[in-house]
Amino acid sequence: MEACVKKLLPRLLSLAVIVSLSVSACIAKPTTCSDPLGCVTVNNKESIKIAVLLTLSGPDKPYGEDALRGVEMAIADKKELAGHPIELIQVDDHCSAEGGEAGAQQIAADPTIVGVIGATCSSASVPAAKILSAANMVMISPSSTAPSLTLAGQHSTGFFRTIYNDRAQGKSVAEFVFKVLGLRTMSTLHDGTPYSMELQAAACENFEKLGGTCLGRIQLGGGADVDHKILWLSKLHTDAVYFPVYTEDGIAVLNAIKKQGITSALISSESLLSTDFLQQTGDLSRGMYLSGPAPVAESASFSEKYRAAYGEDPIATYHLQAYDAALMLFTAIEQASTPASSTDNTIYIQRQALRDSILRVRGVLGLSGTLTCSELGDCAEPRITIFQVQDNAFTPIYP
Repeated sequence: MEACVKKLLPRLLSLAVIVSLSVSACIAKPTTCSDPLGCVTVNNKESIKIAVLLTLSGPDKPYGEDALRGVEMAIADKKELAGHPIELIQVDDHCSAEGGEAGAQQIAADPTIVGVIGATCSSASVPAAKILSAANMVMISPSSTAPSLTLAGQHSTGFFRTIYNDRAQGKSVAEFVFKVLGLRTMSTLHDGTPYSMELQAAACENFEKLGGTCLGRIQLGGGADVDHKILWLSKLHTDAVYFPVYTEDGIAVLNAIKKQGITSALISSESLLSTDFLQQTGDLSRGMYLSGPAPVAESASFSEKYRAAYGEDPIATYHLQAYDAALMLFTAIEQASTPASSTDNTIYIQRQALRDSILRVRGVLGLSGTLTCSELGDCAEPRITIFQVQDNAFTPIYP
C-alpha cells in the first residue's frame, strides 16, 4: 500500500500544478495604464468616487434636488461597482455660469473622481463641460438642454446628456402655438442665459417658418426691470408670450403681466415645471401652458421607493433622467475597469475607454425613455409634451 501511495504522489502533485496554472490563466492579469486620457486608480476596498454638480440651493433648488434623488436611488439600487462601494460627492452649481465654473474647478481638482452627473442649468453646464472635459472627466447632464452644448464646433468631448436638445423643444412650442392654438404672433422673454436665450430663439425660428411672426424678443434684467419690460410687451398686443425662465423670473413675469392686464396666451417651459412654482403662484399660473419632457409611466415600485425615501411625490421632472444618467455612467465605469493588481481588487478606470463606452450606447431602455448617444453627446429621444396648469397640477394636453 505504501508503495502505491509513493507512486501516486508525484502524479497528484503534477495535477495540482496543472490545476493551479489553469486557474491562474483564468484570472485576469494586472495591466499598466495605457489609456490616452489616463486612469483613475481605485485601490483595494476603496470607494469609486462620482460627483453631482447640481442646483442645491436658491429658488431653483427643486430641480437639482429632484435630480440628486434620482442619482441617490440609482446608487441604492446598484450598491457597488466592480466590487467597490460608490461614494457620492455633492457640489452646488447655483444655476449660474459662475457656480458651474467654480463647481467644476472644485471637482477637477480631485483626480480620484471618475465622472459627474450635472449640471442642472445650461448656464452652469457651458463652463463646467469645458473644464471637466479638459480634466479628462465625463459629465452627463439630466437637465441642461441648450442646443450649443452639443453643437459641432462647440461641444466639449466629455459632455453628454439624458435630456433632449432644445432644438426639438422650440419646434414643439412653435407648432403648438401656430397649429393648435391657431395664433399668428408671438413675443418671447428670456434672461440672457444659454438655456433661456437659445430656447426662445429656436421657438421663434420655427414659428416664423410656419408663417407666424415674432414681434418682440425681450431680455429681462432683475428687479424693477421686469415691470418695465412687461409694460413694453403690453404695447405689442401679441397673441402669445413665451418665457422659458426660472422660478424667480417666472413669478415676477406673471405678477407684472397681471398688473398690465395682458390677456395673451402664456407659455413657459420645464424651467417652471415644479410643484414649488405652482405653490408660489396659485391662481396666477392657472391656464398657462408649459413645454417639457413627455410623461412616462413610472413603475409603481419606483414611485413607492421615491416616496419611501423622501416622504413625498417627485418634486420636479428630472429624477428619471438623473437615474438614467447615473446607470449609464455606472455601466461605462464597469466596462472601462481593468485589474491593476494580481493580489487584490485594485483597479484602473480608463478615462478614454469610459467616454467610448458611453458613445456606444444604442437603444438602451431607461426610465426616462430610450437612450442612444450621438457623437456630440445627445442621448435622449426628443419627446416633448405641452402641459396646461389645471386644478393646480400640470395636465398634459399636446400631442
